[in-house]
Amino acid sequence: MIGYRERLRVPTRWWVQWVVMVASFWLAMVVAVPDRLAWTVTALLLLLMVVLLRGYGSPTIAVSDEWLQAGRAKIERRHLGEVVVLDARAMRSQAGPEADARAHLLLRPYVATGVRIAIEDPHDPAPYWLLSSRRATSLAAALEDQAPPLA
Repeated sequence: MIGYRERLRVPTRWWVQWVVMVASFWLAMVVAVPDRLAWTVTALLLLLMVVLLRGYGSPTIAVSDEWLQAGRAKIERRHLGEVVVLDARAMRSQAGPEADARAHLLLRPYVATGVRIAIEDPHDPAPYWLLSSRRATSLAAALEDQAPPLA
C-alpha cells in the first residue's frame, strides 16, 4: 500500500517561459521562411518542449509499507535510518559544500526543500539519500511510520 506519493513536476512558470521562447522563435521564422516551414519547425519545437519538460519533471517519490522509491531508485525501508527535514538553506548546504559524493541524489532546482535519509545497509555504498520534496515534512512522517509487522 502506498502511504505517500509525490511527483516532482516542473513549475508552471517553466512551461510559460518555454512557450514564450518557442513563440518568439516562430515570430522570427515566420518573416524569414515560408509559412509551412515556420509552422513545421514550431510544431517540432513544441513537441520537443513537452518531451523535455515532462521527462525532467517525471520523477516520483513513493513510500509504501516496505519500500521507498525515488525516481528509478528503490530501497527497502528496513535499511533506512534517521530522516531529517531540510529547509531551503539546509538543502543548499547538503547539496553543495556538505555533500558526500557517494550519496544518492534526486534533486530538482525548482524545489527548495527536501529530506536527508541515512542508509543503514552495510552493503550499500551510499551513506544517505538526499531527495528534493515540496512536502518534506509529510515525506518524513511517512518514512518514520513503521511498516506493520509481518504475519
